[in-house]
Amino acid sequence: QVQLVESGGGLVQPGGSLRLSCAASGFTFSSYYMSWVRQAPGKGLEWVSDMAGDGGRTNYVDFVKGRFTISRDNAKSTLYLQINSLKPEDTALYYCARDLTGWGEYDYWGKGTLVTVSA
Repeated sequence: QVQLVESGGGLVQPGGSLRLSCAASGFTFSSYYMSWVRQAPGKGLEWVSDMAGDGGRTNYVDFVKGRFTISRDNAKSTLYLQINSLKPEDTALYYCARDLTGWGEYDYWGKGTLVTVSA
């Protein structure tokens, strides 16, 4: 059974940092692109970043470049998102998702971890 479990969210002041984790199980983690997708309060889903199964290719939405870093540890079946220089507009529920093709065809999602950026 495929499971994705996010953790690492919390309340942080503007300018702060967080490291989100997504623990995967039930499938061969290294064989899949994995993505981070977020949903701000009252808004739709927004793709943030993805990474190829072997870690050889990464992509980011323009407005997080230089602040967010995606990584993965295939030995631990875990995906990470390091978020620096947090802004109030980064407040959102952050989901990890398994991507079948690397083109946003998500078949499994975690339940999300909440990041709140506030003074």
